[in-house]
Amino acid sequence: MSEPIIEPIERYGLSKRNRKRTLFSRIGVVGCGIEGSVIATTAALNGMEVVFLEPNEEKIVNAYSRIEEKLDKRIANWGLTQSEKKAIMARVKGTTMYDDFQGCDFVIEAIRYDNQTGERQVAQRKKVFQNLEQVLDTDAIIASNVSTVVVTELAAELSYQERCIGVHFMINTPGSQILEIVNGLHTSQETFNKVSQFARLINHEYVAVMESSGLVSVRLFLTQLNEACQILMEGIATVEDIDKVLMVGFGHNLGVFRTADNMGIEKIVKLLNNLYDEYGNIKYKPSPILLRMFRAKDYGVSTGRGFYTYDEKGNLVK
Repeated sequence: MSEPIIEPIERYGLSKRNRKRTLFSRIGVVGCGIEGSVIATTAALNGMEVVFLEPNEEKIVNAYSRIEEKLDKRIANWGLTQSEKKAIMARVKGTTMYDDFQGCDFVIEAIRYDNQTGERQVAQRKKVFQNLEQVLDTDAIIASNVSTVVVTELAAELSYQERCIGVHFMINTPGSQILEIVNGLHTSQETFNKVSQFARLINHEYVAVMESSGLVSVRLFLTQLNEACQILMEGIATVEDIDKVLMVGFGHNLGVFRTADNMGIEKIVKLLNNLYDEYGNIKYKPSPILLRMFRAKDYGVSTGRGFYTYDEKGNLVK
């Protein structure tokens, strides 16, 4: 009887050591709050391994809960099974160490806004970019989820500025599947092409946007919100009816006031002030209604009261 033929497993492409990873099979997210958890969930849903960074274990636990909550909503709407949820969660890893981003093709900075000021400090975000450059391969992409901050400024002190880029996920609009991609002054065409591919992999459309404060989406939304507040102040229609016109008449998912509550009034006031400082146009000056809500700390979903009232889970109270 002849001896059995023994062949190395590597020949069949089963060895992890010799298997070539595909682009974006592993990505990172710095900050897994409201924005970061949406990005992490979206990537994991589309088969990517995700490493997210938080400053402490408590925030890591909260981030896992936030991601699970998003998946549970899909299960409730028959868009996901429990076994699929388990597989998705297995692809997500929380960490407190930048070293765990080693091997990532793409890392997105999405640190939290300050609850009191509605700001994300530029200096803090620049430090994130510097920390990432120390641990990532030179061809890995470093991105920021930006809307008003200029990515060229964030990348100014890096050695490989050509791999830095801005992306903007419209996380406050349910079902939104469009990504604004923002080239910095030194961003290479290769980097843009790769991020365009990432958008397609997560089933998003994308638009190329010039580096500018507010991009397209934020400028359009905030001017619409200011005008809606003016209509409200004039007594022409109620909050509910203004949103109804936008939802039924224009196909908006939530309407301008519900979207504002989701974003947070404190963030909106800060964004408007930034745009007003940048462009000097009166249309970006925050409405008196928004300023009054900001001073009263009626920020929206996060505080339970904004243009609408919400329960502890963020559900609308009717």
